[in-house]
Amino acid sequence: MNARYSRTIRRLLRTVACIGLSSFTAAQQSTLPLWPAPAPLSQSSTDQPSLDVYLPAANPSATGIVVIPGGGYHYLAAPEGQPVALWLQAHGIAAFVLHYRVAPNHYPAEMLDGLRALRLVRSNAARFGIDQNRLGVWGFSAGGHLASYLLTQYRQPLLPARDDIDSIDARPSFGILAYPVISMRPGFLHQGSHDSLLGPTATPELETQLSSDLHVTSDTPPVFLFATTDDGVVPVQNSLTFYQACIDHHVSVEMHLFEHGPHGVVLAQNLAGSSAWPGLLATWMTRHGWMQPHP
Repeated sequence: MNARYSRTIRRLLRTVACIGLSSFTAAQQSTLPLWPAPAPLSQSSTDQPSLDVYLPAANPSATGIVVIPGGGYHYLAAPEGQPVALWLQAHGIAAFVLHYRVAPNHYPAEMLDGLRALRLVRSNAARFGIDQNRLGVWGFSAGGHLASYLLTQYRQPLLPARDDIDSIDARPSFGILAYPVISMRPGFLHQGSHDSLLGPTATPELETQLSSDLHVTSDTPPVFLFATTDDGVVPVQNSLTFYQACIDHHVSVEMHLFEHGPHGVVLAQNLAGSSAWPGLLATWMTRHGWMQPHP
């Protein structure tokens, strides 16, 4: 597994390096802690959720995106972090890779970290050269579940505000969900994500609360969905049910499903068919004004 991830990262870095854009800085600029220590609900002093910041040399669209790797709420999948941030950086967009808490932490620690990340970036919008109203989320797998929570339950009061940042609007401007976990209810859930986030004895009420398809409203931000039909880890029905919920509530949504592709394809380089999805995403973002046309 680690060897495969290393090969993926090297391939992605080579791809980005070949783009040759003047906006590409090929480097992480800084790491920001989400909270003054300790973070709320911390189980130990090693719980240090943070953001890795990747700023382009120029950001003509003034867009920023919080990138949320997957890992089944058990670990953070490295190929869904830095390589994605570098792709965004190469396209002139500020990227912020979220290192959120995972098991043995449980809900709501992960959600608190996601909400705090959006608020922290938004509070530093001028510093990062982005527009507060052009801040999106991009989540993969279980990170897609966290992103879908942020898209649908950004007003959920989990804990009292600890400081001024906690009072900032956490609504994302848009969302990108790549092969996401959506449901926590029996049927087509990803059991590992369910157990790591909620514990094996979660109540039906909590499973309903954390099933994002049930919380889409007409105020949900625009969404882009990508998945593969034969994903053997997270059933494609997760994407389908979220798409249908968006349609039912008249939410702006675009979805692309590809016939083949294993779970965790990230940007799908050299994968026949689904390798087209980053280009489709770039077209969608350009059409909405969140990305400038790519040379």
